[in-house]
Amino acid sequence: MRRIEIRNNSFLSRVNITILAFSLLLLTVASVTAQDEIDPVTELIDSVVTPANPAPPTDITVKDTPNDAGGSITIRWALSADDATNGISKYRIMRQSNGSEFTQVGEATAGAGEYLDGQASDEHEFNYKVLAISEIPGESGETIVLTSESVVSEPISSSAQWFDSRRVNVLVVTAILVFFILWFIQRAKSGEKLFIRKIAGLEAVDEAVGRATEMGKKIFYVPGINDMDNVQTIASMTILGRVAELAGQYDTWLEVPVCRSLVMVTAKEVVKEAYTKVGRPDSYHEDQVHYLTDDQFGYAAAIDGMVVREKPATIFYMGAFFAESLILAETGNASGAIQIAGTAMPAQLPFFVTACDYTLIGEELFAASAYLSKEPKLLGSLKGQDYGKGAILIAILIGVLLETFGIWELSQIFSVIE
Repeated sequence: MRRIEIRNNSFLSRVNITILAFSLLLLTVASVTAQDEIDPVTELIDSVVTPANPAPPTDITVKDTPNDAGGSITIRWALSADDATNGISKYRIMRQSNGSEFTQVGEATAGAGEYLDGQASDEHEFNYKVLAISEIPGESGETIVLTSESVVSEPISSSAQWFDSRRVNVLVVTAILVFFILWFIQRAKSGEKLFIRKIAGLEAVDEAVGRATEMGKKIFYVPGINDMDNVQTIASMTILGRVAELAGQYDTWLEVPVCRSLVMVTAKEVVKEAYTKVGRPDSYHEDQVHYLTDDQFGYAAAIDGMVVREKPATIFYMGAFFAESLILAETGNASGAIQIAGTAMPAQLPFFVTACDYTLIGEELFAASAYLSKEPKLLGSLKGQDYGKGAILIAILIGVLLETFGIWELSQIFSVIE
């Protein structure tokens, strides 16, 4: 019995040893596997603790900004490889002059590959480099700033350009207008009769002056409330000359109340010259043109008082008017006078159209000088401007059609030229 028990114990010992060895083998394999699984996590932790710098910008190019007056350089670069993954916070542009230290001249947001340095001097050459900035929050709440820089650019200097290629369209339009104006002036000088459409308000000037002559009443001429630096006042003086000629010829009293001293001096000379032109210099009186006040509504009130008391047969409103236009026109209409108005102020046109018998709208006021004088240079200029505007309108319509039907090759050609 003892031998059998010993054998059994020996057998159990071998089994236990085998199990122990197998267990040690499993533990070794498990430890190796666990080590392999932990290593990537360890590496990730290490990478967070010690982050790498972002990829630098590449392909930096610099050039003098075109179509400017100098003092400007354009810097372009290829974005950092980390820009697409939101790893870049911004780009910092650094500049160096004559071997000095690099200094910051500006910043560009992430995703931007261009910067305009508008503080360059035409007398110096500059080198540029671009820094990619990455800002990462640290474990303690601080911000970790990581940078990488591009290569240094070639030296460059800025200069002013003589010609702005972006304004080629203005040059073309100007050339077209000048051509038509000169062409029609030459035709007018050669004796050709140029057709100018009739302007009702100017055609009625003779009728209005004749009505005042028949009634034996005054003519009031109001040249607006602006000074002689306004083109509408200048156009008004031209029409005043024609009205004064008719008034002098018919020996009708013409009264010109003004609200600017320079306009008063000019109007006196215009009226005096008109009376002399028709051979009636003795009919001119200095008090025909007189000053009232510079105040806008004081001027309107004074004219209204004169209209109510003297009840003129004809009133002309020619020039720049503002809020007083309706006050003047309504008072004149109530007095029964025939009224002819002209202005280029869009907000006042409805009042004149409503209360006056005739109204010169916008450019009709400026065309009055050519229309009344029939002078070849003025007629040719007026006709040439009309044709030039027609050519511009046709060009706009062609452009709209090309864009509407998707024919955009022309725009590509112009972009290449620029």
